[in-house]
Amino acid sequence: MSTKHYAVIGHPIGHSMSPFIHKRLFDLAGVDAEYTKLDIAPEALAAEYERTLSKLDGFNVTIPHKQSVIPLLDSLDGKAEMYGSVNTVANKDGKHTGFTTDGDGFINAVEAAGIPLDGRIMILGCGGAARAIAFELALRGKPFEFAVRQESCGRAGLLCLDITRKIPEAEVSFGLINQIIGTVDVLINATPVGMYPNIDEQPIHNCAIGRCAAVFDAIYNPLETALVKRARANGAKAEGGMAMLVWQAVAAHKIWDGSTYDKNDIDRLCLDAAREMKNI
Repeated sequence: MSTKHYAVIGHPIGHSMSPFIHKRLFDLAGVDAEYTKLDIAPEALAAEYERTLSKLDGFNVTIPHKQSVIPLLDSLDGKAEMYGSVNTVANKDGKHTGFTTDGDGFINAVEAAGIPLDGRIMILGCGGAARAIAFELALRGKPFEFAVRQESCGRAGLLCLDITRKIPEAEVSFGLINQIIGTVDVLINATPVGMYPNIDEQPIHNCAIGRCAAVFDAIYNPLETALVKRARANGAKAEGGMAMLVWQAVAAHKIWDGSTYDKNDIDRLCLDAAREMKNI
């Protein structure tokens, strides 16, 4: 059996944990495969797709390509089409299909963290990761709201319309990220604010964080973002995105080669990935 070839694409992507996680998953499943990372600027995506990506057996997609990669693909899985976001691409006989596993990763991660998705739920941002999380919440009948910057209000409004068009019973709204009032039961950061190397940045002010009962930050690098640190200092339950990254990777492998995994192995991988992250 010949070696298969996979990668993760993004920009920037220098400190990605995806190679470590996916190589472990391939080893656990007994699949002969190589996995690398490719830093591709937005303006170079189409050219690199033709030159490199189209020749891979599959690849993962992260910021800022989760939506811009869609026109380059041959087809979309039903959930990816509904969400309008792709983080996993499979190459089957030269045909490239886009999937999203972010939602699966998010649900498994918050369940593992013991964060109940109840009460007032607020998502910061309205990009690819936010879309996937939002649709997962809507499908589960959870009311929620987006908090975005002024320049993203138009995009957030369109996303709300898209969600309610596809899931008519969904309860969703949006407001400005610098005008959050009242308490929040679950705050979900789906923006890149606080991601390495800008580790001292927070997506919202301390006073707003102080009114959050629980925080989930989809960022995994650093393991403990400034947002997570502040929330924990306030006594709130707070978790970073490493478990989400691992669980969405598990779902990607099921798409690529049908692999399934023991939960204990995945729990161990989450711990090992966290240790590896500290060594970067």
